Amino acid sequence: MTENNIYAIKVDPHFATKAIHCGQEADQWDSLAVVTPIVTSSTFKQKSPGVVTSFEYGRSGNPTRKSLEKCIAALEDAKHSVCFASGLAALDTVIHLINAGDHIISGDDVYGGTARYLRQVVPTMGLEVSFVDTSNVENVRSSIKKNTKLVWIETPANPLMKLTDIAGIRKVLESRRDILFGVDNTFMSPYYQRPLAFGADIVLHSLTKYINGHCDVIMGALVVDREDLFEKIKFLQNGRESSLKHKFIVESKRCTSV
Repeated sequence: MTENNIYAIKVDPHFATKAIHCGQEADQWDSLAVVTPIVTSSTFKQKSPGVVTSFEYGRSGNPTRKSLEKCIAALEDAKHSVCFASGLAALDTVIHLINAGDHIISGDDVYGGTARYLRQVVPTMGLEVSFVDTSNVENVRSSIKKNTKLVWIETPANPLMKLTDIAGIRKVLESRRDILFGVDNTFMSPYYQRPLAFGADIVLHSLTKYINGHCDVIMGALVVDREDLFEKIKFLQNGRESSLKHKFIVESKRCTSV
């Protein structure tokens, strides 16, 4: 690999430090706990009616969940991360960023649950989905329609391990900034690949898999830099999200540190 190769893997020398410490700073807790506390409260005290400090209701936000979200954002070199009850719950949230009548371009090699969701559930919401071989970016270019609003890829893809040029697709979409570009980064993890750096708008992780790695957690995450996307995703997390188990949050945070 050469220094001018934009696809060369650039290992972050501080990755392990981020994994261990980001989101787990003891100073954020009044107790100065060095291990992330499990906060199970469903509601949080308001200074006065309607005057909220950091948290209000457990579905809207939780100190334990925020700790994990800060860590995942740091690992992806991103500003924001939002966690969900599963990877599919995270994908469902992405789909709700667009509207009935819109068109989605998806890779033809995607996780089975994603394929089932996009083929059998999404069309019932008034959305059109085209499945193409995204390993050739020209297939994406030729599939774009006036109503295309989302391009969704996995790279490497599950299960056939197809590779897609993230930067190449970003270049194809340059004249259509109204199209969101999402990348499922589950198989590479942020250690080996950080899609936002190549032009993705949204990164998805099924934390169930490599980030947790111990077959005892079901959880998903979305990672973004754009403030407008973060606000929309947070709104949907609060308005639609199926609840996370506090035990899963702590286990996922612990596993990022192993």
